Amino acid sequence: MTDISPASLHDSLLTLDTHIDIPWPDRGDFRSGAADRQVDLPKLRRGGLKAVCLAAYIPQGRRTAAGHDQAWGRVQAMLGAIGGLEGDSVRVCGTAARTREAVAAGHVAILPAIENGYAVGEDPARVRALHALGARYMTLTHNGHNALADAAIPRADLDDPQELHGGLSALGRQVIAEMNACGMLVDVSHTSRKTMLQAVELSRAPVVASHSCARALCDHPRNLDDAQLDCLAESGGVVQVTAMSSFLKPSAQGVATVDDLAAHVAYIARRIGVAHVGISSDFDGGGRIEGWGDAAETPNVTSALQRQGFSAEEIAAIWGGNFLRLLERVEREAA
Repeated sequence: MTDISPASLHDSLLTLDTHIDIPWPDRGDFRSGAADRQVDLPKLRRGGLKAVCLAAYIPQGRRTAAGHDQAWGRVQAMLGAIGGLEGDSVRVCGTAARTREAVAAGHVAILPAIENGYAVGEDPARVRALHALGARYMTLTHNGHNALADAAIPRADLDDPQELHGGLSALGRQVIAEMNACGMLVDVSHTSRKTMLQAVELSRAPVVASHSCARALCDHPRNLDDAQLDCLAESGGVVQVTAMSSFLKPSAQGVATVDDLAAHVAYIARRIGVAHVGISSDFDGGGRIEGWGDAAETPNVTSALQRQGFSAEEIAAIWGGNFLRLLERVEREAA
């Protein structure tokens, strides 16, 4: 175990949380902070969380023109709100290099993202428009199948069959090609097993699972099994273990802790290597575990990683180095 104190180590890290939802409609209280927000500027500062991917979450609706148009309007408005956070002490970043520069200058770095490709509708050309609005990764699905792909969790209320496309649709394959071409990370969290494996095979660049855990430790359909982890690693991808209690341990066993989260990180690191694992919270989108209930408690995660025996260098890779390396590769592949 590293002999660096948890506080000293945490202060030295470029900590990057890859999946945080924003309240919607926008409330204008990110800078001032609010008791009912898990992530705002004051909490980020108190917790030493230096970089975050803020996601425009698009609820899954009917696969209709009207549903797609509504989602398209919402995603543009949400990305606009995330971009509008740029200002004193906050930088909205479009590359890994700018993220590092912002953090080195003492700013909080924000990378915009999209949760649910439903916003694309049936128009792959929208991918480039979303990239121009700042989005640097897009989750192909949420809960419920969309026009791009099958989700891990079908929606009975939307009349979903168990499978709709058998993984990716022809449109979904076009969208992945567009994402590769413009340098947007393909996110396979929320997708079905078939979708995930097909996306890894198809994508020219490695993919990310921005908020998922290890199915070997918790048998939840949103988690990745060993074969999926192996496939992800072989392609150069990264899985970001997330602070969603039900993904970390069965709900019947109580609320998960930061040590449960660190155990998933350790399992994945042993299985596929430290270079292929990272951290996310899913704060303000359901994520909350004992010891990491909001961004202000982020140092507890570093301490839990130390208790697992990770070195300072390994913890730096887990906390942000691996994801930024992946983003750099996607940028190069698109160039």
